[in-house]
Parts: sequence; structure tokens; C-alpha cells
Amino acid sequence: MNPAPPILALASDYDATLAFDGNIAPPTRQALARFKASSRKLLLITGRELEDLLAIVPDADAFDCIVAENGAALYWPASRHIESLATPPPKHFLETLRKRGVQPLSVGRSIVATTLPHYHGVQTTITEMGLALEIILNRDSLMILPAGVNKATGLARALRELGLPTEQVVGIGDAENDEAFLELCGFSVAVANAIPRIKQIADVITEQEHGPGVVEVIEKILAGEPLCQLSTTRPTRL
Repeated sequence: MNPAPPILALASDYDATLAFDGNIAPPTRQALARFKASSRKLLLITGRELEDLLAIVPDADAFDCIVAENGAALYWPASRHIESLATPPPKHFLETLRKRGVQPLSVGRSIVATTLPHYHGVQTTITEMGLALEIILNRDSLMILPAGVNKATGLARALRELGLPTEQVVGIGDAENDEAFLELCGFSVAVANAIPRIKQIADVITEQEHGPGVVEVIEKILAGEPLCQLSTTRPTRL
């Protein structure tokens, strides 16, 4: 059996993975710094709008790239450069949602977000208007994006620009919208608080929830320990 290729990067979701209640705990920040100091790359993959994220993450420079808006935008902290990877939402679509009482309604560069109870109303509107949009779930929230745009497409673009092969990237997440990018990564991890579907498709599940679970993964990588034997049907706990 050939040895597993070395891990060159960690791609992590933000809310309910790295962060708890919107904040990254100091021990998690310290682990991220140790990982970065090992000459590996750190990527943050989030459904949040970029400005919203930067307002609550003062040390965004810790990341080599931030994939925001569920794959619709890239932010490169070192240069402050923003790349839009998708088209803005149609104005008539937004107007129709507002007229139909879809609230709250958050609008980013490309992403539109609201809450789960509006799912059928939003889907009906998309169908009636014949728009090439799709709904992506994230626990009790839903995001509307151009068809084919997701965390995997955004991460793939970032990795190409960094010159990193997907098989040498570890991905970690917790919710429905993380599934696409976890399947792209060479190795996938579900934090202990992840939804059942993510635990089902992940290679391993951490013992701890949120940031402490991410720390588990980082410590094993830095120690040169194998994360686990691959198992997508019966995930192994770290």
C-alpha cells in the first residue's frame, strides 16, 4: 500500500465548526497559528457574506484564502483582493421575494439568504420565474445561489490558484452546505456536532464539538499521526 500523501492544507467551515456562537475560541486560534507556522495553508469556507465575516473575525489574515458566500466569492487576505465567482441575484427576483413577504432576506454579492420556513415559497418563485438558481440548505437557513455554485466550486478555484491538489487537503464541516466541499477534499472530517448526513459521508468524526474538534485534527496533523483508516460508511472517531 502506498503511503498517504502529506497534508498540505486545511479547509474549514466557520459557523458551528471553527466557531461557536460566531466566535473562535482562543485555543482554536492558537492551533490555527501553529498549523500556519508549519508552512501549510489554511482556507476558510463559509456561507457568510464577506463583510459580515470580516466584521467578526479580526484575525482573518490567519487564512491564506477565504471562500465566502458559499463559494460565490474568494477573498485573499494578504492582498485584500476579492474575486467574484458568480453573478448578482436578479433584481426582479429579489423584488418578488420581498413582495411575497420573505423575511429576513439577506443579499450579498451573489448569495441570497433567508430562513428554512420560506423554502417552498422561494422554490416556487424560482420555478415560476424560470431562473437558473438553486437552494442550498444550512441547518435552519437556506441560501439561494446561481446553479452550480457551491463551496466545492469555490474551494476548487482557490486550490487551483494556490497550486494545491485536492487529495492533499483535509476538509472539516458540520452542515448540509459543507457536503460538496468535503467530498472534494482528499480527507473529510465531521465535527462531533455535525448533522447525521455529514457524519455519514465523512472519513472521521471528532470526539469534541466545534473548535475543539478542529484542534483535534490540527494536533494529529502536526504530530504526523494518521487521522484514521478511511471509512465512509462507518466513520471512525479521532
